[in-house]
Amino acid sequence: MSRIGKLPIKIPAGVTVDIKNAVVTVKGPKGELKTNYQSGITVKIEDNEIIVTRASDEKNHRSFHGLTRALIA
Repeated sequence: MSRIGKLPIKIPAGVTVDIKNAVVTVKGPKGELKTNYQSGITVKIEDNEIIVTRASDEKNHRSFHGLTRALIA
């Protein structure tokens, strides 16, 4: 598993995260950011943290796993 991709992202106080249709929207006191993610990558919220996982060890999924996590963070 990707060393970067396996790290959870903590959600700070005052920040809201919405995940719909392969788009992650993060809203906070300084503005709003949106990013898309590829199929085969799963983004979910658990215990005030964002968890990014991949469906398999295919090269395409491995390459987007860490990238997706880094873009959301």
